[in-house]
Amino acid sequence: MRRLAGALVTACTLTALCAVPVAAAESPPPAVSTPPLGWNSWNKFNCDITEQLIRETADAMVSSGMKAAGYQYVNIDDCWAEKNRTPDGKYAPHRTRFPSGIKALADYVHGKGLKLGIYTSAGTETCARTMPGSLDHEEVDARTFAEWGVDYLKYDNCHNQGRPALERYTKMGEALKKTGRPIVYALCEWGENKPWEWGKSAGAQLWRTTGDISDTWSSMTGLLDQQVGLEGYAGPGGWNDPDMLEVGNGGMTDTEYRSHFALWSLLNAPLLAGNDLRSMSEATKKILLNKDLLAVNQDWGGKQGHKVRDDGDTEVWAKPMSDGSNAVVLFNRGGAPATLSATAGEIGAPAASGYRVRDLWTGAETESAGTLRAGLPSHGSAVFRVWPSHQPNAAPHTTLSLTSPEYAAVDKPFTTTLRVFNDGRAPVRSGVVKLAVGAGWKPDGDTEARIPAVAPGKSWERTWSMRPSSPGGDRVEVSGRFGYRTSWGARSLSVDGSAPLVRPPAAGTNALSKAVFMTADNGYGPVERGTSNGESEAGDGRRMSIGGVTYDDGLGVHAPSKVRLYLGGGCASFTSSVGVDDEKAGGSVAFEVVGDGKRLANTGVLKRGQAAEKLSVPLSGVQVLDLVVTDGGDGADSDHADWADATLRC
Repeated sequence: MRRLAGALVTACTLTALCAVPVAAAESPPPAVSTPPLGWNSWNKFNCDITEQLIRETADAMVSSGMKAAGYQYVNIDDCWAEKNRTPDGKYAPHRTRFPSGIKALADYVHGKGLKLGIYTSAGTETCARTMPGSLDHEEVDARTFAEWGVDYLKYDNCHNQGRPALERYTKMGEALKKTGRPIVYALCEWGENKPWEWGKSAGAQLWRTTGDISDTWSSMTGLLDQQVGLEGYAGPGGWNDPDMLEVGNGGMTDTEYRSHFALWSLLNAPLLAGNDLRSMSEATKKILLNKDLLAVNQDWGGKQGHKVRDDGDTEVWAKPMSDGSNAVVLFNRGGAPATLSATAGEIGAPAASGYRVRDLWTGAETESAGTLRAGLPSHGSAVFRVWPSHQPNAAPHTTLSLTSPEYAAVDKPFTTTLRVFNDGRAPVRSGVVKLAVGAGWKPDGDTEARIPAVAPGKSWERTWSMRPSSPGGDRVEVSGRFGYRTSWGARSLSVDGSAPLVRPPAAGTNALSKAVFMTADNGYGPVERGTSNGESEAGDGRRMSIGGVTYDDGLGVHAPSKVRLYLGGGCASFTSSVGVDDEKAGGSVAFEVVGDGKRLANTGVLKRGQAAEKLSVPLSGVQVLDLVVTDGGDGADSDHADWADATLRC
């Protein structure tokens, strides 16, 4: 999102590889043979940057092992310069944030064996409006960056005065080439004019295909969807970029971050970390330093991964590798655990009697007769690399999956199923399955089962009913364990599931601002209670205003958004006044009210400045209510939407 007030977002981030400076008056563009790896300051720090932060980040990139793993770029985003140019028309580093200057900082970063990136915009100002853009100053700015020792330029699109994108971006590309320093050139044009079709001719090695990412599940998956069909435009020397990584910033779960990283790796996206490298958790390190996924991303063949199959909540993505293997991501977008499989033929693997399968999260290797399968948690993924293998040389590819509901009501039983699949070419023997459920729930039978054998191509399953005794807390946890023997020794598998524990609303009229959400996905920032969406931080909204009329209560969201609530069949109606909040200069959205998967009411496209539309929706018998806001068709930027005075009558 390009924000022109409050916490501005310019997360249009790209990275690239760069050669050493050459003495020629004009240099060829740097060879970017694989997607670049690095870090960018914006997602975590916005304008709160200093030269000390950049130095400490370079130090952390080395000490954490990221440099050794291949990460190279330490990229400064917006807010690094003074508001005005010097008398001779050049950039001046911010006097308090960067008192030593960019040249000294570049020298420090280079001394660590790393490269320095910098930022500006193909407009009159940068997106945060803290410093000048480079429009009509391309040559002097390119020379300045080269003199400072900059290795990479991210070139944004704010305040572009409506001038043609190709003209603006080509002019900077030519200016960079003239400097004689092979500075990597990353277009951040937000995908508005299909830069994948002309980015290379403008002199770039990278081009953003989307608007900005934010640290939410809906933002990440929304950008993922926009990559479908673009795989033909990427390859060595030029890469599609769905924006930087949010891994470790706290807005998603580790499971969701693993899916984010796996899919971006498969897409050959530039992997530009956006977290605080100085204080990473071990879980974040394990994601960012996963050598097997980095190898998929950095494969010299440069074939971008693509969607193979879309079954709604589950998807299969695959990528051909240069050594003849294939990588595959099995992806569960849904709110409940799911079992997903794909065949070797589907993912493009050559015909063979069997396949060697490496799990890229655990490193475990198994052998399959041709099916790749995984039990996936909600929002989870499995990543495999697959090679043809004519003789079994590993334990059979075995899957333990868990099926459990998307939610559990405190006063109703639910069922869960454990399944064991043998997709290998040898039997699984002497198996023991154990089920565990959180306190307050009573299974309807023995939770341990013995399985003498599961033959190749066969499966085993058992279902339990869980009855409430004294459930407490916010969630119910269910897990399964499977120990077994193969000709290659003893093995074990585990699977975990978690569902929100839900209660129906109290009788009477309930304000949604006080309701307990089952889930709340928002395109930018959190769903705000009682105020507008505001910007990226919790609690930064304002009094709601639609078409000049103010409201004292409701939910403030940002498209795309979905707020899910449990009703339990006991509510009569939902009412709200809906529209685009006045806090932004633009925006267009559409609202939907969905009960148990069926549309109950919807609006047409509503735009900023229009009067609110009143919704009054009967809810008799509805168990689960979804309040959905979608983009009005012109991109989700500035799509601040209000469910004003939203109430349930139960």
